[in-house]
Amino acid sequence: MRPAVLRPDHRLSRRRFLAISAVLAGAAVAPKRAAAAAPLRVWEGQALGAHATIRLVGDNGAADQAFAAVEAEIRRLEAVFSLYATGSEIARLNRDGRLDTPSADLVEVLSLARAVHHRTDGLFDPTVQPLFALHAEHFARPDADPAGPPPEAIEAALARVGLGHLTIDAGHIGFDRPGMALTLNGIAQGHITDRVAMILRGLGYRDMLLDVGEIRALGHGPGGAWSVGYPAGNASGVLRRLRLTDRAVATSAPFGTVFDAAGRFGHIFDPARGFTGGARSTVTVTAPTAAIADALSTAVVLMPDRALGAIGFDAEVCLG
Repeated sequence: MRPAVLRPDHRLSRRRFLAISAVLAGAAVAPKRAAAAAPLRVWEGQALGAHATIRLVGDNGAADQAFAAVEAEIRRLEAVFSLYATGSEIARLNRDGRLDTPSADLVEVLSLARAVHHRTDGLFDPTVQPLFALHAEHFARPDADPAGPPPEAIEAALARVGLGHLTIDAGHIGFDRPGMALTLNGIAQGHITDRVAMILRGLGYRDMLLDVGEIRALGHGPGGAWSVGYPAGNASGVLRRLRLTDRAVATSAPFGTVFDAAGRFGHIFDPARGFTGGARSTVTVTAPTAAIADALSTAVVLMPDRALGAIGFDAEVCLG
């Protein structure tokens, strides 16, 4: 499959290769045994502009109400994390440089982002939004230099990157440098998936496969563990499979989504250098929660082999 090219109004996650590859098309219920009699209820919708699905095993008579609760929760969280909704919390923070009385969800996600940032030697950094915006604006021009933005522009953007320049507490969130901005597209989808799982478990469901931006499996499918496909390195269309029970999985591919038609400029940025040269072609991470898998898969594509054993969080890395 060819990489997707970002346009000025492109709303794909900047790192969500799963959303544009055969992985989600192949992420399916594949029971080891013949399907049991338990019914399977399926919901389809949208979350942060991407297609989302939920598969529930067993219908306790309240699936329709459960799906309505899921939709309400997704809409609530989009009002926190969407980069494209002008009134969202993250949009207001990026516009004003400060956000007072942030939601508990935003504080929780940023606190986890800081923990992953520390564990990955700074490679996971949601303040790379200025680099993303620079490349999107550059390649949106009809006369764009195919070599990319000029070095001085990249240096200026890098001066506005750094999670250490973000204050996070229950009372306010703010930048200490002008022109900084956040993107949480490398972790928010996972958080939304985890919140949906929490709601469904609270309503009595125990066996489910969620794809609400990231994939999380709880319990079992109709006939065994859930089976989810992930890309086998550079082999286009080739999937390897994971059997998941009470685990989440996320895949990142720097050049799965690109800014330029030649496919040289990918959408995951090194926060210290500003480019993705030398990045792995694709990485899949499993973890206890979708938010952790989401964030770590972003960083692991940039990590050297020697660092992979120290990422923690009870996560496992599946290189292509």
